[in-house]
Amino acid sequence: MTNFTALTGRVLAACADMARFTEVEGQITRPFLAPSAGLVHEYLRSWAFRLGLATRLDAVGNLRARLESRVPGAPTLYIGSHLDTVPNAGAFDGVLGVVMGFALVEAVQGRELPFSVEVLGFSEEEGVRFAVPFLGSRALVGSAQAMLSLTDAEGVSVQEAISAFGLRPDSLPDSLPDSLPEALADANTLGYLEVHIEQGPVLQDLGASVGVVEAIVGQSRLELTFRGRASHAGTTPMHLRRDALAAAARFMVACEERARQTGGLVATVGVVNVKPGAGNVVPGEVVCSLDLRHARDGVRREALAELLSQAQTFATERQVTLTTTTKLDEAATPMSEPFRALLHRAASDANLIHPDLVSGAGHDAQIMAQRMPAAMLFVRSPNGLSHHPDEMVLETDVQDALRVGVRFLELLAQEVQGA
Repeated sequence: MTNFTALTGRVLAACADMARFTEVEGQITRPFLAPSAGLVHEYLRSWAFRLGLATRLDAVGNLRARLESRVPGAPTLYIGSHLDTVPNAGAFDGVLGVVMGFALVEAVQGRELPFSVEVLGFSEEEGVRFAVPFLGSRALVGSAQAMLSLTDAEGVSVQEAISAFGLRPDSLPDSLPDSLPEALADANTLGYLEVHIEQGPVLQDLGASVGVVEAIVGQSRLELTFRGRASHAGTTPMHLRRDALAAAARFMVACEERARQTGGLVATVGVVNVKPGAGNVVPGEVVCSLDLRHARDGVRREALAELLSQAQTFATERQVTLTTTTKLDEAATPMSEPFRALLHRAASDANLIHPDLVSGAGHDAQIMAQRMPAAMLFVRSPNGLSHHPDEMVLETDVQDALRVGVRFLELLAQEVQGA
């Protein structure tokens, strides 16, 4: 019988231990394939060794730990999340899901599962270093080759970063799971499960420790450049100005207004760079970001088209030029109905309430869903705080998630055996 109290303690201790592996003293900052990522790999490999799991790093630095079924030709269930962080992060975003994978394997150790389990610690999900997210899971589904030429702020390419970490980017196709063919349907791949903190306040508001994700919102991320003309703030009359910041400011307000008027839509301008950046100079150039999300792609795309049209109008009114660059365009991703049903059954068997939620954040599950059934179990985030040093989880909630996860594996085993 599983000792969930002890297992919960190991999960929380592992998250705390790995929080020490960082590139910035006093913070949790662990970008893609930084030296601290190697320390995380060593830590998790020691746990995998104790469980008798075979481990390896694939071509992009994803840590993969495998429990092989004794059933010949058994299919594989993948469980995982990411190991990289945003700057000055909390201890649980991504990491909790990887650790939960190891804990679930430990909980079912000794049982004769009719499927293999592979725990995945994705090397990159946040998109911090190369401004494009999901490099780890993209490699697993075979769509990372086009990302190799991307460069970070120091001019280092993804390919160079992989090589510097001691890996071989030329073997990137080898990142694909052995049982994962080109076809979407694969008898040897059961699917993917990700446990993740909610990163929002919904579960707390509902008084629930866990929730089942029904869909992940679609995302549009763009960079907009407004180019006007820098000029003296004192000698340039208002009607002769070509103020790039004034145009950009109108656009930012329009984004907020559109999102407030459209249910479920969120719009964020999180980065603004102003040149020349002097108090007595009319701004000549502004580069800003746009992050637009909604669970329905039609709503998101309609809003994006209108906002870009407005941006062009604001620019034209001030004799400012506008250029836009799309950084990311991810479709909304529904989660697997059969897997969701199993998670709901597992939560019911554990006597827990288990609401459906829409994830407003992107996750590796949306990439894995391109190639296999995928599901997510959310764990309550007290105060809805994430991407922040004060990010936290409750011990009882983690224990509830473990109970649901173990029961999910039991129910899945029954379905596979009955097939």
